[in-house]
Amino acid sequence: MLHNDQLEKWDRESFFHPSTHLAEFARGTLPHRVITGASGCHIEDRDGNRMLDAFAGLYCVNVGYGRPEIAEAIAEQAKELAYYHAYVGHGTEASITLARMVLDRAPDNMSKVYFGLSGSDANETNIKLIWYYNNILGRPEKKKIISRWRGYHGSGLMTGSLTGLDLFHRKFDLPLAPVVHTTAPYYFRREDQNQTEAGFVADCVADLESLIDREGADTIAAFIGEPVLGTGGIVTPPEGYWAAVQAVLDKHDILLIADEVVTGFGRLGTMFGSEHYGMRPDIITIAKGLTSAYAPLSGSIVSDKMWSVLERGTDENGPIGHGWTYSAHPIGAAAGVANLQLIDALGLIESASSVGAYLNAAMRDALADHPNVGDVRGEGMLCAVELVSDKDSRTFFDGSDKIGPQVAARMLEQDSVIARAMPQGDILGFAPPFCLSKEEADIVVASTKRAVTTVLG
Repeated sequence: MLHNDQLEKWDRESFFHPSTHLAEFARGTLPHRVITGASGCHIEDRDGNRMLDAFAGLYCVNVGYGRPEIAEAIAEQAKELAYYHAYVGHGTEASITLARMVLDRAPDNMSKVYFGLSGSDANETNIKLIWYYNNILGRPEKKKIISRWRGYHGSGLMTGSLTGLDLFHRKFDLPLAPVVHTTAPYYFRREDQNQTEAGFVADCVADLESLIDREGADTIAAFIGEPVLGTGGIVTPPEGYWAAVQAVLDKHDILLIADEVVTGFGRLGTMFGSEHYGMRPDIITIAKGLTSAYAPLSGSIVSDKMWSVLERGTDENGPIGHGWTYSAHPIGAAAGVANLQLIDALGLIESASSVGAYLNAAMRDALADHPNVGDVRGEGMLCAVELVSDKDSRTFFDGSDKIGPQVAARMLEQDSVIARAMPQGDILGFAPPFCLSKEEADIVVASTKRAVTTVLG
């Protein structure tokens, strides 16, 4: 469809798009798409193309698009009070209510919620609070943070350092020194194909123990991990992994940050991934599903153990020197309240569990026997298909072939289905809205199979 306006020209000349090949976009070799509307699991662009979004934006539109309940809550809040800060004890009805609602859903040992705007800034907050905590306890050397290769925790300076993906480090002078990385719990990519899951978990734990021994436990403040690796490939942990890691952290007095930006509020079929895997975090990072991305909002849920030390710190040093202008923004908080109410009222977590299980089973049935499909994995409303050059030897395609992006592009072209080509591997990622129906799941599976067959035979 032709448009007699300058929008595409302005887009290419004026708009700095995140996570984009800037030169290709400026040259016009990368598509320009303007999204104009959405409903349920579908989005629509201004050319009238309607697409089934099997990745819920960036795994964040948990309740689905076009929910009037959230839109109306945002509008009412904007009319009543569009903004006021949360400094020096100020609050709004929406922010106070949302904090209570979050704690009612969080593990029992959680005490308070600090609200920010994005998962990246929430993890920046977490690091500062942990450093403050150890300073108050008289442990100024206990500051390093252990992350995992292939983890994703943001794209700031410290959070980009925590992220264990080369794309987010290359030419940015990252990672910074206080961050050290350990093995990803990626069983499919284990070196020894004959190794059992139990043996692989033992190796992961041994690697972690070696790292702690080399660095010194008295220098390590925290370990950060997603319950399921997200951007690193949608990788579910092998059985027993989190229990074994938790034991190591307890032994060395190392705090656990559960990064639940993706898994929080139902994506695994439970309210939190920590609950799903029996983790015992000291801080939980939340964002995407908190508002289903209807407004920007994130949070750091702080445990009783940490909170008592933070209080002591302000008795000793005065008000805590941390805050954002938009912390606990009332419009974002209003969206969060309406979103969590909707999740409960519509039983969307139960839907994520049942339809997610259906999607994963159907994907395995359709593709597990394909000679170029090395792995089909997932949990709840998360699913991934990993493509390989040779299945028997687990030989991977050369990255320059861009097989994953080719398959994702073919799904969009052939069937108007959006899948995500994940970085650092030929991996197709799926994280649909929780309102996905079984009929829509069948469309996603059929499209994936058709595109894999078209590209790889």
